[in-house]
Amino acid sequence: MTIITSATASLADIPVETLRTDAVQAFVKQETVLVELATDDGLSGTGYTYTIGTGGRAVLSMLREHLLPRLPGRDARDVEAVWRDLFAATRATTVGAITSLALAAVDTALWDLRCLRAGEPLWRLAGGYRRRVPLYDTEGGWLHLGTAELVQGALAARDAGLRGVKLKIGKPRAEEDAERVAAVRAAVGAGLDIMVDANQSMTYAEARRRAHLLEPYGVYFFEEPLPADDVQGHRELAASTSIPIAVGESMYSLGQFRDYLARGAASIVQADAARIGGITPWLKAAHLAEAFNVALCPHFLMELHVSLVAAVPAGAYVEHIPQLRALTHGEMTIEDGHAVAPDQPGLGIAWNRDAIDALTVA
Repeated sequence: MTIITSATASLADIPVETLRTDAVQAFVKQETVLVELATDDGLSGTGYTYTIGTGGRAVLSMLREHLLPRLPGRDARDVEAVWRDLFAATRATTVGAITSLALAAVDTALWDLRCLRAGEPLWRLAGGYRRRVPLYDTEGGWLHLGTAELVQGALAARDAGLRGVKLKIGKPRAEEDAERVAAVRAAVGAGLDIMVDANQSMTYAEARRRAHLLEPYGVYFFEEPLPADDVQGHRELAASTSIPIAVGESMYSLGQFRDYLARGAASIVQADAARIGGITPWLKAAHLAEAFNVALCPHFLMELHVSLVAAVPAGAYVEHIPQLRALTHGEMTIEDGHAVAPDQPGLGIAWNRDAIDALTVA
């Protein structure tokens, strides 16, 4: 049988490995919510979700008080049915960040069980398009770093074989952002992709002005220039610049991606499997991007996204920000500038139970 017999959740706080800043915030810690599902055939699946510094206990409360009690007695194989039932049961708080993040913790646990039962890795069971995916680095591009440090980080990424680097922008003067990007481009040459990320910090007028200044440097994409709910502003910006506009890390439903794509407001889709509600809706967003002939470059969660990007044709890049290794044995495999999807059954994340226990706060 495959009936869920128990469902539990916990919260572990992971300190950041390095100072991370952008135009609106600092990354102070990762609140990681884990869900364990056991079934009557002896299997156990682990799923997870996260927040950056705030909201972890709210997600945990949503799981414990509303979602997990609905799971015992359900067939773990019915992933789509379970997701839909939980979504419907939280109608009053959907679409919203806390609910989507909680759904993701359950959904990833169900996918872990699905893969374990099938004896297949996630990248193959979710689509099986390829196993290696290009990797770009964000760790060397934080906003507080000086220009010389940005250049040093970009050169290190290039020498390690990575295919691109992302630089945070949003300095008080637009010219300073342009000077920093220009310095990196001059140092690395034309063979390395450069992405920029404003973290929703700009008005339409300011984003258009900065995009114009950055166009000479061959920017691969301009990420979250405007608030995520400003679809019209992103549409007008996309029409005004040759730089592709990337959005999605702050979207929490498939319908939001549909709206952006249908209106020509996104040139790159950055669906985050935790924030959209799990692997089940993430795959739909990935196939939606493919239908619109738009590339997919998901936000963060490289340990999970490596398998998902490998699964689908639209996947173009995985973002390199190591953060989960405080809770795991080993880390993601990188070969020749590519992230390699784990080939063992399940999500491919080797959880360190002792480390999780040590960092558990609720």
